[in-house]
Amino acid sequence: MAILKFSASAVAAQIAHARGCKTFLPNWNGPVDRPALILIVGNGVHLRSNGIDGTTTRIVTTEQADPSFAFADGMNPFRDTDWMAQRRMAFRDLTGQFYTDILDDVQVLIDRGQGTIRLATDGHSIRVFVRRAADYLIGGAYDVPSGLGGTFRVILKDACDTFAIVQNCGNCEDFDAMQPYRVPLDALMEIDDRRAA
Repeated sequence: MAILKFSASAVAAQIAHARGCKTFLPNWNGPVDRPALILIVGNGVHLRSNGIDGTTTRIVTTEQADPSFAFADGMNPFRDTDWMAQRRMAFRDLTGQFYTDILDDVQVLIDRGQGTIRLATDGHSIRVFVRRAADYLIGGAYDVPSGLGGTFRVILKDACDTFAIVQNCGNCEDFDAMQPYRVPLDALMEIDDRRAA
């Protein structure tokens, strides 16, 4: 999983553009009737509005980029000399256009005064990544999705900005005997958090 960081003000400008348009770029399923953000992985990595307002004839491609788009930190071909290496670390050889459904979640963070928007991607899905490692208590108890349709109770052993090391604790004996393992940081749920696993 890679964490992409974007300037909140640059993303806000793309959201404002999308909301100011009445026509939108289609996605792979056909016409789109609402504002959205598109993540482009190609000549840099950037977020852009899906709005079409007639001010440009440029279509969205992975080969072209505009300096006004919201570029991920370290992946701006207009500014970063090693942007290609950074893009490769995050996406390997994957390039393309990803229609996202994150616009409203990102807007909430912008409205709260967040200066940086962080997105988590595994190359195929894009999620708004809100929490940081410092938000979790080392030694604290959390729930994590089990992959079996339920959750495991775990103790947090260590964490960085993308993943956590956890040890099962308080489950059945066989599961608690497992070695510590990694989970995405945003998979940690407070004990009283009722998110679906």
